[in-house]
Amino acid sequence: MSTTSGVNVLRYSALAFGVFYGFTHQRSISSATRAAAAKREYQHKQQLIEQARAEYVKSKNPAPPSKSALNQDPMDPNFDLEAYFNELAAQNP
Repeated sequence: MSTTSGVNVLRYSALAFGVFYGFTHQRSISSATRAAAAKREYQHKQQLIEQARAEYVKSKNPAPPSKSALNQDPMDPNFDLEAYFNELAAQNP
């Protein structure tokens, strides 16, 4: 009778150990998954922040207009009205 009770103690001990191991292993897997998801979310937020910064800089500092060699001062004696109109037409099609 003592061998049967010893075997039962061994079986239930193995079962308890298996349940405990499964619980701890599942917990470590879940925490790793949560950490990876949090890292992905943080990187996505960082990307959005960098994109917003770039758009803000672009909106606050627009590209300077292209300087053309064309004289645009109508009071200058070298002013060419036809060249000015051609340049204006090329900029605004």
